Amino acid sequence: MSIVTVQLGQCGNQIGQEVFNAVCSDIHGKHGLCSKKENESYQDTCKERFFSEEKAGVPVARAVLVDMEPKVISQTLAVAARSGYWKYNDRSHFCQKQGSGNNWANGYCVHGPKHKDEIMNLVQKEAEKCDRLSGFVTIMSMAGGTGSGLGAFVTQCLRDAFPASFILNHVIWPYGTGEVIVQNYNSILTLSHLYRSSDALLVHENDVVHKICAQLLNIKQISFRDVNQVIAHQLGSVFQPVYTAEGALHYSRNPLGVLMETLVPHPEFKMLGLRNIPQMPENSLAYSTFSWPGLIKHLRQMLIANATMEEGIDWQVRAPCPGSSIPSRHPTSKPLHFNTSIANLVILRGKDTHSADIGSFQDPALYTSWLSPQDAFNLWKTPRAFNKYEKSAALVSNSQFLLKPLDKLVGKAWNMFASKAYIHQYTKHGIEEDDFLDSFTALEQVTSSYATL
Repeated sequence: MSIVTVQLGQCGNQIGQEVFNAVCSDIHGKHGLCSKKENESYQDTCKERFFSEEKAGVPVARAVLVDMEPKVISQTLAVAARSGYWKYNDRSHFCQKQGSGNNWANGYCVHGPKHKDEIMNLVQKEAEKCDRLSGFVTIMSMAGGTGSGLGAFVTQCLRDAFPASFILNHVIWPYGTGEVIVQNYNSILTLSHLYRSSDALLVHENDVVHKICAQLLNIKQISFRDVNQVIAHQLGSVFQPVYTAEGALHYSRNPLGVLMETLVPHPEFKMLGLRNIPQMPENSLAYSTFSWPGLIKHLRQMLIANATMEEGIDWQVRAPCPGSSIPSRHPTSKPLHFNTSIANLVILRGKDTHSADIGSFQDPALYTSWLSPQDAFNLWKTPRAFNKYEKSAALVSNSQFLLKPLDKLVGKAWNMFASKAYIHQYTKHGIEEDDFLDSFTALEQVTSSYATL
């Protein structure tokens, strides 16, 4: 089954391009551990999901590119075409000559309604090319105007036009400081609107990815492309084909649909985080060996201690014993001792996955009481290695991982709102103060729900 990717704004288009690069790099890589038949099945499943084949033999991404300025889209189309492995459809993009000025209201209230028919026509054409459409992945930032405001509007249109298809929003959480003065306003408006329209929000935090670039990959001068490539690698580790059932003979046709069914059992809890292990410079791989017990032990501790990478994990955090009282986990408490999960998915790729023991992820102490571990935990795997890692593991988690960042974000936005800072920039485009209040209320409810797990 196929997926249509909708790339929104500068950030969404640049990350989308890196995702397709990562996917193509993986399927064209050499994987001597797998049989020719296994490799062909893997490649065919990937291509069906993300690409349509052109007569010239170059796969064309199932994607719609949207931005209010032409520069990034032009660059994105050109870079993809130069790769020689894949390209975008030259007619599946929409751009104008005027941006949104980092104003969410401009993207949502002005550009969205004005260009709705043209954008949705492009989406409809991509959807009609799919023999079987399973859903949409949108990629956007929360900080700016086009990706966030227009992205929220387009997501709402997708929900109305394709009620039977899933919508997975991939959103980039802005840096804590130094991006856009109104980024907290844009972010709360984006999150609250996406929460109404999408099935799940898969979140990457810029600060976290930047730290991975610096501390794990040893990059001295970190560029946006470095950050985007880490994000793309992590997304690829989830998006690429897997066996979703033990003993399965065929790769899953709709893994992202299954992912959302298993990880989002309640509409109040839609926030998904992604952890990936190992991550290291490519020139270090030849000198590194990995064992499944070690990888799984680290990944589990990253989950319960809410660590974002292998380095600096707090090994003092332990799952609570049965019957014990769990320390307060409200976002204002210090420290956030234990990261309770609603549901988790572990994806293992590479050599000897059959020997990996993941029993530690089935511990009831890791999960909320209203789901059994059998329903709350899922394991997917494939013997095919991913992007040069002999063994690798990804964790997609619906847990309390965003409690602190979300609480902080809402607090900052509320302080600005209380002093009426920059409100006029939004009201002039049609967003009223009541719309802000509705967004605050919605996100405070989300925070409260996760805090009481």
